[in-house]
Amino acid sequence: MPIEQRREQLLDAAIQVIARDGYGRLSIDAIAREADVTRPVVYGAFDGLEPLLYALLERQERRALEQVTGVLPLDLDLQDPDAFVAATVRRLVEIVGGDPLTWRPILLAPEGTPTPVRERIARDREVVRERIAVLLEAGLALRGGPDLDAEIVSHALMAILEHFGRLIVEDPDRFEVERLVATVQAVLGSLRP
Repeated sequence: MPIEQRREQLLDAAIQVIARDGYGRLSIDAIAREADVTRPVVYGAFDGLEPLLYALLERQERRALEQVTGVLPLDLDLQDPDAFVAATVRRLVEIVGGDPLTWRPILLAPEGTPTPVRERIARDREVVRERIAVLLEAGLALRGGPDLDAEIVSHALMAILEHFGRLIVEDPDRFEVERLVATVQAVLGSLRP
């Protein structure tokens, strides 16, 4: 197997172990077992657990940010801000539901999550929150109100979105897309000036 393909296979195995067992159970042995390879195969692709984890963190961060920033563009042409928000929530729910391996360790950071991972999650969370604040300001202006502090509301929206994400990852059959989008639409409707 080409080395890049092998690295991806091992990173996939590592994220499986983390999602299922947490960071505390992650080891070269656990990754090798999950990938159905030997320890030397893992060491042939990575110089140890730390470089493997760093590569995994880079890959997962890139995937998550690409998914979210693709749904939260900054170049807006909003004719109907409420419809835009509902469509955005729908796409976010579909992203999280369609890629739980990326999102489970972010939204449900397991016990023993290393400090650098938690710091990265917090940093990326702030990038997304700032983008939501910009969208919120634009949407409120187009909508004609209500008069809200976009920074404070963006923090509240992040908490709601992250909670939605946890519900989707933990119980996708109970918290389906249509139910979540209908709730968002009802809340938006109640905020009309």
